[in-house]
Amino acid sequence: MTTPFPFTAVVGQDDLRLALLLNAVSPAVGGVLVRGEKGTAKSTAVRALSALMPEVPVVPGCRFSCDPGAPDPACPDGPHDEAGAGTRRPARMVELPVGASEDRLVGALDIERALAEGVKAFEPGLLADAHRGILYVDEVNLLHDHLVDLLLDAAAMGASYVEREGVSVRHAARFLLVGTMNPEEGELRPQLLDRFGLTVEVAASREPDQRVEVVRRRLAYDDDPGAFAARWADEERAVRRRIVAARELLPSVRLGDGALRQIAATCAAFEVDGMRADIVMARTATALAAWAGRTDVLAEDVRQAALLALPHRRRRNPFDAPGLDEDKLDETLEEFSGDGGGDEDPDPDGPGGGGGQPPPSDDGPRGGDTAARPEAGEDGEPQGSGAGEQTPARASEPFRTKALSVPGVGEGGAAGRRSRARTEHGRTTGARRPRGTLTKLHLAATVQAAAPHQRARGRSGRGLVVRRDDLRQAVREGREGNLVLFVVDASGSMAARQRMGAVKGAVLSLLLDAYQRRDKVGLVTFRGSAADVALPPTSSVDAAAARLESLPTGGRTPLAAGLLRAHEVLRVERLRDPARRALVVLVTDGRATGGPEPVALAGRAARLFAADQVASVVVDCESGPVRLGLAGQLAGELGGTAVTLDELRADSIAGLVRDVQGGTKRRAA
Repeated sequence: MTTPFPFTAVVGQDDLRLALLLNAVSPAVGGVLVRGEKGTAKSTAVRALSALMPEVPVVPGCRFSCDPGAPDPACPDGPHDEAGAGTRRPARMVELPVGASEDRLVGALDIERALAEGVKAFEPGLLADAHRGILYVDEVNLLHDHLVDLLLDAAAMGASYVEREGVSVRHAARFLLVGTMNPEEGELRPQLLDRFGLTVEVAASREPDQRVEVVRRRLAYDDDPGAFAARWADEERAVRRRIVAARELLPSVRLGDGALRQIAATCAAFEVDGMRADIVMARTATALAAWAGRTDVLAEDVRQAALLALPHRRRRNPFDAPGLDEDKLDETLEEFSGDGGGDEDPDPDGPGGGGGQPPPSDDGPRGGDTAARPEAGEDGEPQGSGAGEQTPARASEPFRTKALSVPGVGEGGAAGRRSRARTEHGRTTGARRPRGTLTKLHLAATVQAAAPHQRARGRSGRGLVVRRDDLRQAVREGREGNLVLFVVDASGSMAARQRMGAVKGAVLSLLLDAYQRRDKVGLVTFRGSAADVALPPTSSVDAAAARLESLPTGGRTPLAAGLLRAHEVLRVERLRDPARRALVVLVTDGRATGGPEPVALAGRAARLFAADQVASVVVDCESGPVRLGLAGQLAGELGGTAVTLDELRADSIAGLVRDVQGGTKRRAA
């Protein structure tokens, strides 16, 4: 067994270590979400925590870790005698792989034995292993949606239910949920985000001395893990004893009315949704007091609890950066410091005054810009100072769009909510023989396959004689996520500030839709004399929004270059992820300049997409009293459809999906 890196040897990351320790003291806090760039000791700290967790008493031989003092009456391995002797074992840390199957998470029934013998032959999954321990999900933001749903259910109910065509098993599943993620790879669904009690932002230190110490300790650990761990054994024992002492003190901690009013006022001031934030803050403040060896919750505990429990609950859309205005927090705590009595004033050394709303994020959507239209440059295209480049236009506020979908039925290679696909979840559309392990039984088809053979199999009595060859897998249809590749014209003909602001607002709206539907996104831009991959395909829509916000504009319109670069991106992505289908969203007025016969060259490039049967939509940005209709012609070459900026709004594009599919059918014909 590999010796874990000692928890007390982790350099810096004070908030991360505190959040993990508070959950060790009081698992009711609700877990920790650790957000940060790669290489910041996220996984190291989480794995090190398990060595500090107190041992748990369990019923001998119980696969579901029942407490001998209060065994689960519905335990599949029960019933257990409450007076029975128990054994103690270390608390487990169970890792949930991103690519795990549903059966690996919740467990699996032996369907053949259940049908033929009527017994519940159940193999526990990771939720059972994690009961009364830690469930760790690395890259939790990449977890498939159906696994997220199962985690949500188990976290909410403290139990896991496994059902297969009328046969059900239930067992307790109460665990400390810890997730780590790199925000550059995409955000979490709001429902799962809210389930984490606390969140911590981590980043690598910029202090040379601290970075030197990180490297020194890591090298020493890699050279001899056992000797390195022995050097920190005393510190580890001291922290373990402190966790045990804080757990024993926790029931005696008093949460006064004054502290409760501060908690409620803080949650109201920051406009968090629901009441979970208030409850988590109360539990966190109580754990903080116990960790400090106190029996009273002070204002400093409430303040620290707010910094850990509220930032991730204030996000209204994926483009909002998580965070908390500490001046406003101190102002709120001071205002309610005297209510109810018994609580001390906030930490006088903390930041104070100011109040007010936090400044707008540089990465978020902004109001429309009303700057004057720049002067026209060469070819009548507007351009600013310095080689035809302008200051990037600000985006308009995003709006709700209706779904664009890829026609046909995919193979469900990517979990999501955009296009039709054959998936493990959804409505049943048929049955087939299982390939490998049976996961979703089609009961009617199984009975139909077994029925003709009952006399030959010597059936006697009411039971149905079922063999492996009779089993049928349910074929289901649900939704999949796609690759939405944005190809944005940033040339001079698009560069009028009000116009480009509207274009960015439209793309932000589609990015928000892609976030909600669990798509990958990519961004190709073209201007001047070339096209650039501003963002390779990624699950991080906020990264795409940030690139879009800083997009420079001006110069000629190399439309063909943009299409060819997008075609190459799709070719490479098909090699990397062949099951994920693509939807190209081309944002342009259809003009093409630069080089010989630019319009004809763009048409030839567009026909490459039609030949590959890539679904596409052209967002027509042409404006003014005289319109050439070039975007519509380009959509025909692509085999897709064209819509105006106004038609992108949800109330205006009811027929857009039909148009996309109609374009595909016309192309196939």
